[in-house]
Amino acid sequence: MACESEPDFTEEGPTVTTPYKLVLPKGLPQDVKIPADNPLTEEGVALGRMLFYEPKLSRNNTISCGSCHQQSKAFTDGRALALGVDGVPNPRGTMSLANILWEPALNWDGAATSLETQARKPIENPTEMHQTLGEGVSKLQQTEVYPPLFRKAFGSSTITQDNLLKALAQFERTLISANSKYDKYLRGEAQLSSQEIAGKVLFSNHPDPTIPVAGADCMHCHNEGNLLFTSTDYTRGAASSFFNNGLDSNLKDQGRFGVTGLESDRGKFRAPTLRNIALTAPYMHDGRFQTLQEVLDHYSDHVAKDSPNLDVNMLTTTNKRNGTQLSLTAGQKQQVIAFLLALTDSSFIQDKRFSDPFKP
Repeated sequence: MACESEPDFTEEGPTVTTPYKLVLPKGLPQDVKIPADNPLTEEGVALGRMLFYEPKLSRNNTISCGSCHQQSKAFTDGRALALGVDGVPNPRGTMSLANILWEPALNWDGAATSLETQARKPIENPTEMHQTLGEGVSKLQQTEVYPPLFRKAFGSSTITQDNLLKALAQFERTLISANSKYDKYLRGEAQLSSQEIAGKVLFSNHPDPTIPVAGADCMHCHNEGNLLFTSTDYTRGAASSFFNNGLDSNLKDQGRFGVTGLESDRGKFRAPTLRNIALTAPYMHDGRFQTLQEVLDHYSDHVAKDSPNLDVNMLTTTNKRNGTQLSLTAGQKQQVIAFLLALTDSSFIQDKRFSDPFKP
């Protein structure tokens, strides 16, 4: 009788994992922040890759993380607004996961501050995968495949919510993109065209019509100095990642304000990476712009100067004396676009390490 009252479990011995060799490309920041309680391992990353493409994490077993984060589109989905299991659109579009390893704040509004905490939201969100994480764990526990994989990665075949999130985060931290034409140019392996070079100059210049020096002023929100092409700056913290770029005078989406409640954050959103930007249309948090031409037209000619908390660099920046908008010429817009196209990393979207393991 005493034996019958004992809990039903199997004693499991220690597991030896293999450290994952994360290669940080030259030029990108080397000061990555990986949680001490979730080091990268070969076993954890491999498990995370399977979970990333596992539809059992959705309520009706039809979509996975990879449904909205498609490798061919630099881990976006090509939609203005992401669609969940019920076909209901999310209020915002899907952000790229390229180089997410370096981001101190995640999602358009920075509601998550780690990949481990972020991964839970789309699984449980009613407009996304619409299933509690606990239910997803129960489904995986009943399979023959996953308990041994969790045992290899975390030392126990009993699947936990924390370990599931850790595995997903490990895989996502490996999604590094740094082999575009521009990267090859910096390494001396390729040449940029005259259009691309002119676009790079415009991208990096703050305009001064009194000299005159032409500029597109892109670098304030999309820092090319650290090659991430986002606003990420660890020395300034997560707050440096959010901007109001003048899309609207009247805000339908309050952006960062919904997280912090600070009036100074109303209408601000995270500046996404411009790497692989040619693959991630449509653009902006609500997918309102279908093309890069429309994006350049906005920044050049249509910024809402009365939008709350408009970024100071967009308030008065102009290429014309006494101008009220940035006012790029048609040719200058094409030059900037040419440079942006040079940020496409074809090897990233073809890398087998990131592909769906359930497909041949």
